[in-house]
Amino acid sequence: MQINQHARLSTAPMMDWTDRHCRFFHRLMSRHTLLYTEMVTAPAVVHGDKERLLGFDAREQPVALQLGGSDPAQLAQAARIAEDFGYAEINLNCGCPSDRVQSGSFGAVLMENPALVAECVAAMIAAVRVPVTVKCRIGVDDQDPAVVLPDFLAQVSAAGVHRFSVHARKAWLQGLSPKENRDIPPLNYDLVMEMKGLFPHLHLSVNGGIATLDDAVDFLDRGLDGVMIGRAAYHTPADILLEADARIFNDPTGRTAEEVVHLMLPYIADHLAKGGRLGQVTRHMLGLFQGRPGARGWRRHLSENAHVDGAGPDVVLAALDHVTRLAA
Repeated sequence: MQINQHARLSTAPMMDWTDRHCRFFHRLMSRHTLLYTEMVTAPAVVHGDKERLLGFDAREQPVALQLGGSDPAQLAQAARIAEDFGYAEINLNCGCPSDRVQSGSFGAVLMENPALVAECVAAMIAAVRVPVTVKCRIGVDDQDPAVVLPDFLAQVSAAGVHRFSVHARKAWLQGLSPKENRDIPPLNYDLVMEMKGLFPHLHLSVNGGIATLDDAVDFLDRGLDGVMIGRAAYHTPADILLEADARIFNDPTGRTAEEVVHLMLPYIADHLAKGGRLGQVTRHMLGLFQGRPGARGWRRHLSENAHVDGAGPDVVLAALDHVTRLAA
C-alpha cells in the first residue's frame, strides 16, 4: 500500500502524547492508519540524542516524523537523519501556535512566509527520497484564510510538496494559548473543501475537531483525500482505530480491544526489561474501553497502580479484569 493510501486516515502529531509507546499501541488497533510522531525540532535532531528523539519500533510503520524549524539547510540535514532512521515520511510543522515555537520562527507563524516554507521544503525534498509533507493552518491572526491558504498551497506545492494536512482553524499567535487555539477559533471545513477544488492534483487531508469515524468517512465521501484525527483517536482509540481498517481501508481483519491488551503485554515486558516503567506505556491506554462497562475500573486500576515500583503486566491484566467480569 502506498503511503498516500495510508494517509486516507492519520493520527495527528501531538506533543507529549504520540510518543513511540502510543504509536505501538495505536498500530495494534489499525494496520493501515498513518501514524505521526510528536514534533521534534530540527536543531534537536541535528545536535541532540538522536536515538532518544528518533528511535522507534519498526512494527509501528508506516510512521511519519514531524519536524519543526525554518532553516532550510538544517531541516534538510534533519530530514536526512530521519530518513536513515527509517521514517516513511518527513512532515514540516506550519501549524503549532505555541510561544516557544513562535520564538524559534517556526510552526504556525510560517503561514506568514510561504516563500520561506517553499525554500525549506525544497531543501528537504532534495535531501531525501521519502515524501516531504506539510501540516498547516488556514491562516493566522488577521489574515484572510480565503486569500492566504490558496497562496500558501500554491507556493509550497510548486516547491514539490504534494500532500498537505490542513487544520481547518486559524491560529491566533497573540492572545490565545495553544490549548485555546485547538478549540476557540472557528472551524472552516468548507474552505478546505474549496482547496480540493482549486488544487485537484494535491492530496489534502482535513484536521481539527473531527470526533468520529462517521465524520471521517463523510469527508472522504465528499472528495477529500484524507482525514487526520487527533484527540478523539487518543482519548477514544477503540472508536476510531479499531474500526478504521474495515471502514477506511477495506480490510476486515480487525482486533478486539481485549486482544490489543494481550498483544501489548510482550511489548510492556520488553520495555520494563530495558529499565522503563509501566506507566510510560499504560498512560496511553487509559481510554481504550471508554464507553464500555468496566471502563472506569480499568482506568482507575491503571492510574493507581502503574507507577508503583515493580508494577508489571500483571497490573494490566488485573485492570482488564474490571472489563471482562462485567462483559461475562
